Amino acid sequence: MDGAPISDDDDARGDTRVSLLILGAGWTSTFLVPQLRSRGLSYALTTRDGHEGTLRFTFDAERPDADVSQYARLPAADAVMVTFPITVAGATQQLVRLYGDAHPGPAAHWVQLGSSGMWPEGDGTVDRHAPWQRGNARAEEEERLLHSGVGAVLDLAGLWGAARDPRAWIPRVAGSKAALAAKGSLHLVHGEDVARAVLAVVARWDLAVGNRWLLTDLRSYDWWDLALAWGSDECKQWAMELMAERGQHVLARDMRRRGKVLDSSEFWMVFALQPKMSLFTQ
Repeated sequence: MDGAPISDDDDARGDTRVSLLILGAGWTSTFLVPQLRSRGLSYALTTRDGHEGTLRFTFDAERPDADVSQYARLPAADAVMVTFPITVAGATQQLVRLYGDAHPGPAAHWVQLGSSGMWPEGDGTVDRHAPWQRGNARAEEEERLLHSGVGAVLDLAGLWGAARDPRAWIPRVAGSKAALAAKGSLHLVHGEDVARAVLAVVARWDLAVGNRWLLTDLRSYDWWDLALAWGSDECKQWAMELMAERGQHVLARDMRRRGKVLDSSEFWMVFALQPKMSLFTQ
């Protein structure tokens, strides 16, 4: 099974063990699958309808046990990655329990993908240890996974790569001079680096378990800088006018003038990696 997927066409999938089970195949899996194959790691993907050789699996956070039989149809896995947000209190614990009941062998490690949006806007540098916004149901549910002793969380900055092109975001986020004036820092992470990070977490579970990790490409981009580089002529003019009005003679602005700045350096240092992709590598 090395480097091979498990699909609904595989009658033995419930008796097969894979390296990584991805619950909710989508954009992230398009970067993960090639890396899994290149490393000879077996995997399985789920979607709601089982299209393109994936496994049919639907998680209803309100009723996780609505169809217990579907857990047994999934393969046992060394690690399970959850790509979709879970916001119902206790639903993650039920997901872990129901999957474990269906696969009573060695317990799987769980990786939940989250969002850096859990840290509120404001001024200053934010790292993974910074206080996050209480009342954020998604983050609170991730905390329950961390406290279970079987999970780790990767909170991701803005995702880009393939069809997700930051150049195309300029008209939407800077559609007026006022909108551009309100923009500070942009933090990103490429899908290829997300995939590398997931595999690093799975490989070094002793470092990862019980921890919430923040993931960016180690850069803080200035929206004004990007608007001046990529915007329409009108957008570029707005950027120049704002620079003149604020006494900003060159870009990028000092980080202290751009609001919240995300610091993900601890992840890269702990796992002995460097991000491969940035807007400078396009």
